[in-house]
Amino acid sequence: MKELLHFKRISDYHKLANLKAPQHPLISLIDYTQIKYPENIKEIKWRQDYYTIGLKRNVAYKFFYGQQEYDFDEGVMTFIAPNQVMSLGENPNLNTKPSGWLLLIHPDFFWNTDLAKKIKNYDFFGYSVSEALFLSEKEEHLIISLLENISSEYASNIDKFSQDIIISQLTTLLNYANRFYERQFITREKLNHRILNDFELVLINSLSDNELEEKGLPTVQKIAEKLSVTPNYLTGVLKHLTGQNTQQHIQNSIIKKAKEELTITNSSVSEIAYKLGFEYPSSFTKLFKNKTDMSPVEFRRKFN
Repeated sequence: MKELLHFKRISDYHKLANLKAPQHPLISLIDYTQIKYPENIKEIKWRQDYYTIGLKRNVAYKFFYGQQEYDFDEGVMTFIAPNQVMSLGENPNLNTKPSGWLLLIHPDFFWNTDLAKKIKNYDFFGYSVSEALFLSEKEEHLIISLLENISSEYASNIDKFSQDIIISQLTTLLNYANRFYERQFITREKLNHRILNDFELVLINSLSDNELEEKGLPTVQKIAEKLSVTPNYLTGVLKHLTGQNTQQHIQNSIIKKAKEELTITNSSVSEIAYKLGFEYPSSFTKLFKNKTDMSPVEFRRKFN
């Protein structure tokens, strides 16, 4: 089964996993030990219209998200937003029993609430699965308790307070995940510094004359691809280590190169703009003035 499936409703996933119909159409907490994919499925690929928060261990499938692969032989959390493509492939090296939880939430559940706007601010919904969140035993118990609170609330008699209580618990869970990710950034400082070093090398190469003339201005997406990380994860690392996001680093490097061109060559502003990969000289002038409070001509006059 290699075609791309589309799960519009949470009940669609329940059917695939041979689970009972969800108690609530817009939210479901699934015990991973109860999931039973059809025996004829060796590989499956799908996209979904709902959020998935997973806490899984010993899952007998390889999980693919984008270009990354991860085996869930350790307890990790993953966060998947709607419309992202995922796939599972059988993992012949893992025969232990899977465990954990899957929380599925349709965006309609928190429509017209503060969380509907705030959930986009949680960068980890865009992280590559290779950057899943590793939890300590204490952290794992905390997350499980919040998941169980959510399940208990929607499984009981729904009343006018239920949605607010569930959203409050969910917001708390996401805020803890934010804290734990920050802790993970700190404990993985060596890896993050390697990413920073690699980023600087890729950026320098992307701003070489040959690269600019051939491929144009570097973008966050292009640089992240060269580093084999997602744009959100790269920005998270850079902001943690330097206080600036990826786009700011790119723009600062472009301005630095532009200043060199303005001071050591006689090229016109338009010629410099095209050389730097800008399609329009006016775009270059606008960025330069925004970053330096001077136009390129004013800068050249002042330093020459």
